[in-house]
Parts: sequence; structure tokens; C-alpha cells
Amino acid sequence: MGLLRRLATGVFGSTKATIPMARSRHRASSDRVGSRMLITMAAFIGVFAAIGGRLIYLGYQNANFGTTLGIHPTVARPDIVDRNGVLLATDIKVYSLYAEPRRIIDVDEVVDKLLTVFPDLDFSETYERLNSDLGFVWLRRQLAPHQKDAIMNLGLPGLGFRKETRRFYPSGPTTSYILGLTNIDNKGISGLEKYIDDQGLADLQILGMATANDLAPITLSIDLRVQHVARDEALQAKKRFRAKAAGAVVINAKSGEVVAMTSVPDFDPEYPIEALRPDKLNRMSAGLYEMGSTIKSFTTAMALDSGMVTLDSTFDARRPITIGRQTIRDFHGKHRVLTVPEVFIYSSNIGSAREAEVVGVEGHREFLKRLGLLDRTPTELPETAVPMEPKDWKKVHSITASFGHGFSTTPLQTAVGVVALMNGGRLMPPTFFPRRPDEALAVSKQVVSSKTSEDMRYLYRLNATDPGGSGKRGTVQGFRVGGKTGTAEKVVNGRYSSDKNFNAFVAAFPIDDPQYVVLTIIDEPLRENSDRAATAGFSAAPIAANIIRRSAVMLGVSPKFDKELDTAKRSSL
Repeated sequence: MGLLRRLATGVFGSTKATIPMARSRHRASSDRVGSRMLITMAAFIGVFAAIGGRLIYLGYQNANFGTTLGIHPTVARPDIVDRNGVLLATDIKVYSLYAEPRRIIDVDEVVDKLLTVFPDLDFSETYERLNSDLGFVWLRRQLAPHQKDAIMNLGLPGLGFRKETRRFYPSGPTTSYILGLTNIDNKGISGLEKYIDDQGLADLQILGMATANDLAPITLSIDLRVQHVARDEALQAKKRFRAKAAGAVVINAKSGEVVAMTSVPDFDPEYPIEALRPDKLNRMSAGLYEMGSTIKSFTTAMALDSGMVTLDSTFDARRPITIGRQTIRDFHGKHRVLTVPEVFIYSSNIGSAREAEVVGVEGHREFLKRLGLLDRTPTELPETAVPMEPKDWKKVHSITASFGHGFSTTPLQTAVGVVALMNGGRLMPPTFFPRRPDEALAVSKQVVSSKTSEDMRYLYRLNATDPGGSGKRGTVQGFRVGGKTGTAEKVVNGRYSSDKNFNAFVAAFPIDDPQYVVLTIIDEPLRENSDRAATAGFSAAPIAANIIRRSAVMLGVSPKFDKELDTAKRSSL
């Protein structure tokens, strides 16, 4: 008021007392009029300020109305598509049912009629909530269209619908472990849905900047066609071998892109509660297993890369190795000196242990760590397990680790390590998003020499073509597949069981210049028409062969039937 008075009266300096009396009376009168005007103006300003403040208050209350009453408006999410633009996840509009108990006339009638639409409705709980002074209660979220129509036809006062957003997955269970799930408020809680939120989508949603029109589709590296093939083959194998579980992953050997990854049993995202069952686990990235003889790929590569071993080197496998209370034997021992290729194709535990001795305990652990087998795989999928290894590595741990026992890792990171052995020696983090070869090169690192990689490609192909090799059932005519089996006895009650296996097979094709690596697993398979445990060559290898046979052309790999290319001679590689 002081500032207004000074501006209204033009007080910019002092006034002399020598002004005539008449003029003084006139000025005094003017001052009184000015004062009344200022008071009137102040009153109007006060009234309007009060009205404005009230409006702001009410607006704030309205903005928080949903939060106060437990209404959390669902948020928009971007569409997710596969590498070919096929829709994998999208938002759809649904209606949710709420009630305003204060407006309900007859609670008994409302509950009775709601039971005709929702037979599973809890009568006591619903009655108690509706027979209250609450202004708002949710009754059922995300209704099916026929449910909404049925409730509309009931004509019950005090009920209403709120339009919400719900996530829909057109591919159903096929991509469930990759895409993950959202909660009732459409926020990501697992899989890539959670990853996308963590990358900033959740912040945009809070700021109101993530509307449906603002969000461009997100493209994955997944090829839905190959994903379907992988899941179908895993399901068939699980049934055929009466197994506990099965799975597969297909990785681009040039870029590290995951083209397909499946694990069965899986779940239908339309019924998300299924994902909470104990057997619902993404075994490819979140399951830890002793990977058996597939690890011999790394043992042999380690020996070759050390510079102290060549393909012509030999190892004494005539007698078992005894260390402490453990005795290391071969499953089908040759009881003679073996060359490096023979150690590999006959899957000699003794020979692998001798290879590990060349580099020593510390060198062995360092190599496994260099290949990413002892650390959590850096990838976008939140459900990725941390490997388990001995607290203190000793010689016995190095020996058992040489043939895939004594430490646990995930099938995904085993496949990632094999990619490095096949592509010239570069280890690259796997990704579920598109990645160009130059981008892959920028994020990769050289972990073995190109010569070691060339030798390993030769050994992989030899294991698939030699009559004594374990990878014969993983081959596909025309696609020049090389691979390595792994049959690991599972630990039951602290001891290795002879009738429960975890089997794996890892393959690369075409082996002269590998474009893709495929790793398959099958948990506790049984032989057909028998209750005896099946080995990897009979169970896991055929899964990989069938995936390659059905999807190679989709992946841009054409068959070749040149006999020279389809032999296991070093010169052809």
C-alpha cells in the first residue's frame, strides 16, 4: 500500500509549507479521495487474490485426486518391433471399473449383480468396501469388452469406468522372457520393458512428456521368425526327451546381436501370474549351470593362445589323474597319448586337464575372466545371473574347470565366449538392439589371436565331421556346421548324479566364415523309450541342427554343397 500511495500521490520529493490555504484544502480533499480509491482497489485485489488462490488449491487437489484415492493413471509406452518391423508389443485402450460408495443406494444389489459378471469376486471384501464412506474404490482393472458391456447393462448407480492403457503382446509366449512384463499401471517390471523404463522412459512419463504421439517404436535385434523356430524346437525336444526344460540362443557372430533366445517352460503374458511359478525361469541368461564339455572349447583355445601349444602338440591321456581325493577319468578313454585335435573330438577330461596345466592356475582363471565367463554378462536384459566360481582357485579347481565342472555360468555368456573364438578373436557384449559391424568393433576387444580363432574353427568342424566326433548330430548338409557338445552331470544333494544331466551343444555356421553361433540346452533329458539319462550328442545337438535347418536361409545364409568346403581340412579354413 505504501508503494501504491507514493505512486498515486507523485511523492518524488518534499513539498514546501508556503502553499496558499485554499490550495491546501483542495489537496487534502484530493488525498481523501485518493485514499478511498486505493482502499477500494486493494479490496478488489484481495478478493481476486483469494479467488485465484482457491482455484489454484482446487486445481492442485484435482491433480492429486487420483493419488489420494489410489487412482494411478496408466502411462503410454512405445511400440516394440522386431528387426523386420513386426509388432511385438503395443498399448491398447481398456476400461477399468470403479465405484463411488457414497452414491450407491443398495449395496446388496450391486454386489449380487457384480457376481453375475465376476464369479470370482470376493463377496465379503467387496461388500465391506462398498458399504463405506469412501469417495472412490477400484473394483476391477482392465476389463474385457464383453465385461464392460455386461456391467453397463446392469444399470447400477454409483459405478463408473475409467479409460486406461494396457500392454498387449501379439506374439504371446514366444517372446515373453525377452520383452518381460508391465504392471497394472503399465510400467515395466521385467525384461526389456523394465530396461526401457530405466533408460529414461519413466522420467519422461513423470514429466508428462511420454504421450502416445511422442514415442517412436523401439526396434529389437530379434527376428520373430527365428525366435518362433527356436521356441518350437525347444518345446518339441522337451517333450520328446521328457526333460525338465530346454532353451536356445542365436547370436550374430559379426555384431553380437541376439537374433533369438528362448527358454521353455515359458509363460503367456496375458496371464502374468504364470511368470511367478518356480519353473518359470529364463534359463539362458538367468540360469547358472556347469556347462560341461562346451567349456573345453575355452580350455583348448587357452592352450593354443598361450603359444606353448599347437595343433600338433600331444598330451598323455594313458592314465587317470589323481589329485587329493579326486580321480579324473575319461568317459570313453583311449588310454594313449592324444594330439590336440584328438583331445577335443574325443572330449578327453585328462587331455583338457593337461592343457590347463600348461598355463597354470592363475593363467587359467585369467583366461576365463578375459572371455567373460566369470563376470555378469553386460547386456540390456535385467534378468542376468552372476557366475559362481571357487573362492580361492587351486590346482584341483583348475583341473575340474578345464572340463566344465566346479564353476557355473549362464548359457548366454557361454555362447558369447564362443562367438569370440569363432569371429577372429573379438569379444563383444551381446545386445538385443540392432548394432552395425562398425559399432560392434568399437565395443569389442581382442581376447585371442586370429590364429587361435582359425584353429578353433578347424576343431569345431572336425568334431562335426570326424566319425569319432561328438557333434555329428548337430550338422546340417550344405551349411558347414561345426560344434561342441557338453554333457554335465548335475549336482544332487552335494554329489554328482549319474542319471541327471544338463546338456548343451554350441554350433557355428558356416564354419569357414561363421555368421551365427547357436547354443542349445536341455535339462535332465531321458533317452527315448528309456529312463536313462540322454547325452548332449543325442539331445541338445539335434535341437541346434533343426534350428539351423529351418532358419539359416531366413538369416541370409545360403547352402553350399561344394565337397571341398564341406570337409574338415585345415586348408579349407
